Amino acid sequence: MGRETATAWAFVAPSVLVILGLSVVPVVWSLLLSFQADDLVTPSRWVGLDNYRALAQDPHFDQAVRNTILYTALYVPLSIGAGLFLALALNRRIRLVGLYRTLVFVPFVISAAAQGVLFSFILDPEFGAANTVLDVFGVSPQGFFNDPDQALLALLAVSLWSGTGFCVVVLLAALQDVPPSLVEAARLDGTGRLQLLRHVVLPSLRPVMVFLLLWQAITSLQVFDLVYVTTKGGPLGSTTVIVYFIWEQAFKNFTAGYGAAAAYTLALALLVLAVVPRLARALRGRTRPERSRPDVTGPDRRLEGAAR
Repeated sequence: MGRETATAWAFVAPSVLVILGLSVVPVVWSLLLSFQADDLVTPSRWVGLDNYRALAQDPHFDQAVRNTILYTALYVPLSIGAGLFLALALNRRIRLVGLYRTLVFVPFVISAAAQGVLFSFILDPEFGAANTVLDVFGVSPQGFFNDPDQALLALLAVSLWSGTGFCVVVLLAALQDVPPSLVEAARLDGTGRLQLLRHVVLPSLRPVMVFLLLWQAITSLQVFDLVYVTTKGGPLGSTTVIVYFIWEQAFKNFTAGYGAAAAYTLALALLVLAVVPRLARALRGRTRPERSRPDVTGPDRRLEGAAR
């Protein structure tokens, strides 16, 4: 028995060491670092909650939070809404549908760095193809990444171009799992397309929509690569998001403790985002058995009979 245990640990040990070395140890170390003043050169000193107090009064961090919230509030519903629209359009037997699905998904597999380089050329104010096309339609040249009023929206557009493909694939798989019998019964009852979508399709997609809501929100809160490649947080801090702010404080300004405090502030926000839906689902599950059972002779019984 002891020999078998030793053999098992011999196989498991490399993975355990990797997890400890790349996950657990950095998390604990960065947590301790958030309570210290550390410039990565001189010995650190304990400052307690001073880093967190400074964050609460830092206008640059406040701007980064506002930019991140605005980006998330626009990206999440637009990506899911566009993904649902495209998924419904591609969930049909049309010619070359496989090619269309591939073209929609391809931008998602392109790295954010490559996207940033590509769109930096396309959206260049002087030589970019975007202003050339706009000039054909009589629209004056736009600043895009160089304009503080447009930079964040330009980043949002690039993110939607790539991130919508993930939503399309997930929703397409979910649409193909909608029971055909429900759809057929609804059509036999004379249900229109909008009513079919509202009362049959969308309720079946609810678990997937909750997953996409959480996934896209977490993804948007952690956006960094695209900002780093395209705008470097500018112009005038208009595209500085939280993760870029963390990188800037830790590796550009060499205030590692301050950056770690900002990182744990973001981690707390992500934890709340992940836990709140679970708590809401648990509370809803507790209250559900207390509800009175529906009258079997009422509309539910008639609907059951109609479905048969």
